[in-house]
Amino acid sequence: MAVLSDMQVLISGAGIAGLSAAKFLAEAGWVVTVVERATFRRTEGYMLDFFGPGFDAAETMGILPRLRELAYSVDEVEYVNAAGKRTGAISYDRFAATLGGRLLSLMRPDLETAIHDSLPRDVNFRWGTEIDTITQEPDQVTAGLSDGSTVRADLLIGADGIHSSTRAALFGPEEQFLRYLGLHTAAFVIADPGLRADLGRRFLMTDSIGRAMGLYGVRGDDVAVFTVHQAPDAALPADPRAALRRELAGLGALAPRALDRCPPLVYYDAVAQIEMPLWHDGRVVLLGDACQAVSLLAGQGASLAMAGAQLLAEELGQGELSSDELGRALRNYETRWRPVVLDRQAAGRRTAHWFLPRNRVELILRRITLRAIGLPWLNRLFGGALTGKSGPARSTADS
Repeated sequence: MAVLSDMQVLISGAGIAGLSAAKFLAEAGWVVTVVERATFRRTEGYMLDFFGPGFDAAETMGILPRLRELAYSVDEVEYVNAAGKRTGAISYDRFAATLGGRLLSLMRPDLETAIHDSLPRDVNFRWGTEIDTITQEPDQVTAGLSDGSTVRADLLIGADGIHSSTRAALFGPEEQFLRYLGLHTAAFVIADPGLRADLGRRFLMTDSIGRAMGLYGVRGDDVAVFTVHQAPDAALPADPRAALRRELAGLGALAPRALDRCPPLVYYDAVAQIEMPLWHDGRVVLLGDACQAVSLLAGQGASLAMAGAQLLAEELGQGELSSDELGRALRNYETRWRPVVLDRQAAGRRTAHWFLPRNRVELILRRITLRAIGLPWLNRLFGGALTGKSGPARSTADS
């Protein structure tokens, strides 16, 4: 049962970070309003390996049973060359064993749905609305919304993603904080019953240099497609579908079949990380990719978003907070969570060559590693490298 409180929080963004913050804070007694520029919850996104601290957060939320229902059974990631010949594989059972079985394969929209559906009914959503202005006073923060209304709150949480407008309004332009990692990524879904049946429970990846495509079956006759390729800068193309067909031409395997069926609208973005010296300013704090994007190279973005929300809610607590107490809670959140984020960001940069080899030497090294990964000691090492730091430092009562 929620603890009664007059503390009000406005959350910008109804993605995984924002929904998780809404869940934890509403159940702690905060009055929660969520604003989201989209008019409805998004349906695009790719499959993610869900493990790490977010798995623990999901367990605390009570949504693990639902996530298990929504999860996909994946036997292995299979790498194939341009001719479609198998060159290596990663067994999901072995990977899961290194994590104590605490691993689920989920589509990102399904994870958002599970969190959203678990929210208390009194969480207020303002769809199709975004924050235009932010004004701070010692005892409150006021947000001017795009529909002409204003919302006053004790705390504003910017959980509006890697291209956060909250961050831009408080801290400055995105280019100050974005570390581009040299890649563009895309995701889309096609209807192909024959390909869906052929894939079975495999996640098929091209074993290629500088560009790659992954294909995996989802519900019904659909196949989800994931792509990544090297690009000189973070600027996005005017026509993502045309860019994909150009950049991935001649990739081989099943790529031509998928590209022929690529829809006009696809998810497309640069692969990047966000690095900031400070995550809060007065009564505004950033959460998730707005301040801690780790990139798809590191993985665990969704997991870290959920666990970060849990930690923030833990520091904020259930009762009334003075301005000094609120500031202390936000500082403790940063102090405890930043080392975990920095660890995962560094891991993503270190393993970029594994994710997408830049040359033939790196491609051959990945193949050799894949053949050896069944060895128990190497399997444990691989699992530990993926998991990284297990959790935040203990809370400190700074003054």
